[in-house]
Amino acid sequence: MSSRRTTTIAGSLVAATFSAVMILSLPAVADDQGPGSDKGGKAVDEAPAGVRLSTLLPERISVDNDSQETAITATVKNEGTRESGAVRLLVVGFDGLTVKNVQGCSRIAEEDLPEGSNSGFSCPVGALAAGASTSYDVDATFDLGRTGKICLPVQTSDGSKTFWQQGPVPFGTTNPSPNAPATPLLLGTDNTPVGPGGGELPRTGLGRDVLPLGAAGAALLTAGAAGLWWSRRGQRG
Repeated sequence: MSSRRTTTIAGSLVAATFSAVMILSLPAVADDQGPGSDKGGKAVDEAPAGVRLSTLLPERISVDNDSQETAITATVKNEGTRESGAVRLLVVGFDGLTVKNVQGCSRIAEEDLPEGSNSGFSCPVGALAAGASTSYDVDATFDLGRTGKICLPVQTSDGSKTFWQQGPVPFGTTNPSPNAPATPLLLGTDNTPVGPGGGELPRTGLGRDVLPLGAAGAALLTAGAAGLWWSRRGQRG
């Protein structure tokens, strides 16, 4: 074998090895998440005239099978014709999906979380101009042996009204990949746990019976607004 051919093959092997390392070590990023979707969302309290608020979640995310870490982009937008006034976005995790951090947002105290949730952050969006949107990088973990849901309410800055709420909507897969570096999850899909006999899902948190996909928002929107989670707790205090 010529030295030139040996050098070419060696160089190819180095490149292939480097690519493999990069694929195995890179975390999930927003570029892999596909287009945003408002699946599982609904308007709640009436917004001011000319204001139309909603949220978007990625259609797919990727969970590292070793660390259970994943990245999610949460977007709030105003598709109306007038500025929204000061609003906030809440990012709340349920069951196997735990929100670890949201860039630029404050953690919600455990005693102020809605029933059944395990984590949450409050993001001061401020006033959104007509046609404007703001996105937040969400760091989370997902226990692939359980179901997992996320919820995005958009409220007035004091939480007295909820103009829009997406979820709690599940991420999941019906085709687990225990031997792969990462498992892709789809929005609006109940998760099938990794491992043998994964047909029956563990019932954790509020459970599937209480929060079915089609009526998930209803359980959190009793009396018409998710903001009442916090006001009711304040009255008890």
